[in-house]
Amino acid sequence: MPSATSFAQHTSDHYGNYEKDRQTKSQDVLYTTSNGVPMPHPYEAQRMGENGPLLLQDFHLIDLISHFDRERIPERVVHAKGSGAHGEFVCTDPLDDLCSADIFSAKGKKCPLTIRFSTVGGESGSHDLARDPRGFSVKMRTDEGNWDIVANNTPVFFLRDPAKFPHFIHTQKRDPQTHLSHSDDSTAFWDYLSQNPESIHQLMILMGDRGIPDGYRFMHGYLGHTIKLINKNNDWVYCQLHMKSMQGIKFITQEDSANYSPDYSQKDLFEAIEKGDYPRWSVEVQTMTPKEAEELWEKQKINVFDLTHVWPQKQFPRRKVGEMILNENVRNYFAEVEQAAFNPSHMPPGIEPSADPVFQSRLFSYPDTHRHRIGANYQQLPVNAPRTGYMPGNFQRDGQMAFFNQGARPSYLSSIEPIRFRERTIDLDKAHSHFTGNAVSFLSEIRPEDFNAPRTLWEKVFDDGARERFVNNVAGKMAVCPNKEILKRQIAIFREVSDELAKRLEKATGIEGYEGIATMQFNGTHNGMAKDQKLRNANGMKSKVGVSVSVNNGAPRRGTHKGLEEKDTDGTNGTNGTNGAH
Repeated sequence: MPSATSFAQHTSDHYGNYEKDRQTKSQDVLYTTSNGVPMPHPYEAQRMGENGPLLLQDFHLIDLISHFDRERIPERVVHAKGSGAHGEFVCTDPLDDLCSADIFSAKGKKCPLTIRFSTVGGESGSHDLARDPRGFSVKMRTDEGNWDIVANNTPVFFLRDPAKFPHFIHTQKRDPQTHLSHSDDSTAFWDYLSQNPESIHQLMILMGDRGIPDGYRFMHGYLGHTIKLINKNNDWVYCQLHMKSMQGIKFITQEDSANYSPDYSQKDLFEAIEKGDYPRWSVEVQTMTPKEAEELWEKQKINVFDLTHVWPQKQFPRRKVGEMILNENVRNYFAEVEQAAFNPSHMPPGIEPSADPVFQSRLFSYPDTHRHRIGANYQQLPVNAPRTGYMPGNFQRDGQMAFFNQGARPSYLSSIEPIRFRERTIDLDKAHSHFTGNAVSFLSEIRPEDFNAPRTLWEKVFDDGARERFVNNVAGKMAVCPNKEILKRQIAIFREVSDELAKRLEKATGIEGYEGIATMQFNGTHNGMAKDQKLRNANGMKSKVGVSVSVNNGAPRRGTHKGLEEKDTDGTNGTNGTNGAH
């Protein structure tokens, strides 16, 4: 009978052997069944006689086949095709004046990280060089818990109304009848975009040179959403996060993309790291005060809560915080990439969400889908587990695959065996203001300011070659859409960006588009540019109840952050008032 000490030592070794398993070579292991029983050969099967049926008692075969039948977990609905690697973040320029997050507190502060890159719309076996946005997700394992940065390689996205997301993604998938993707039939692709013109900025980027980056090493990453940074005094600023490729950016043309392997980006990333050519990114922030956010809307009609808008970098210059490096390939793709789960609601103290509605929706959606795809205890998986200087504990117990189930500790707030706590350092009342108002069924509307950034992209960012490639890319995509009415509408949206662009598309496609969107009605957005008020409401909505077209289109207008810098007489910063009414 082993002693209690030896038993404890044995179980400790058993439960803490993930890294040992990760590094073990084939010649170091003995072939066994799943319950550890040695077997002489993996191809054996018990039969009744030399040519009879199989025996149900053969656990080795049943064990083998039944696990094989369950090898696959559901692939991600979005971002199914991806690649990943490990590395570290190092703080080069402390941000402690703006943010109390420990990882930004001192020069040289480091933390391990995992990054997963991906395409958006395709299945897990799709082509790495599809014309598609790229996911750029980072799991930073800080001393105060994980920070997951769930970003893309574009600074904007196709939508700003959260309920549109499932609908948009469905248009990127296969047709329910023909089972064709939009490479062969782009009807759904263009139908959605032509009915939701706020997507034009992202569409311009997607159909331009950045639509097919040269692998994952040569592209930038952008959070896109606005978050909040909170300092030790509980003062806060809005923030946009940029991850700039220190390799520079490169692209592959539509014509050349077919000449590359379907797994080109995976191969390029893996081989670069294997030979020591470690990719790096500079982590940088744009920040603005609440007052500046209000003025940005009032004066320039740029909405910091709008995922289709960008912050002018001349007004809000980027400030470097640190660098990320990828210097370690995964040992097992499934365990360390496929099971990696990134969740934008994972934020350490000092980083908080803004009222960006799409970001708010993602705070729920991401952990919800991980619990479905991987299980309730997905954060116990080594690739997802935090690495803090303290032993995390809570009252979340049981569920599927509860490997670390918190031992014999009480599963409630016990007075007999109390759990330890740390005082809150973030003043959430101050960080998130005080929201009062009616419940509003909100849907944004398209307005002239939505075309400003796309117009700048076409006229000032694209050079002649980029403009020519853009027209060819769009025309090629339109060529596989048999519904010309959809394309006429889409060309009208392009005309709001630039009449020259619309004319070039008309010449390339042979389709004459409409003269603009002033005479159009959309099924997906209100049209603030409609000449006839009967065309203004989305999908012909006629009831005045629930249309809720607001003057500010969801932006933080003047007075939104009222009371933020003004203390009430009792010092509560307006906790009983109506400050921050939205």
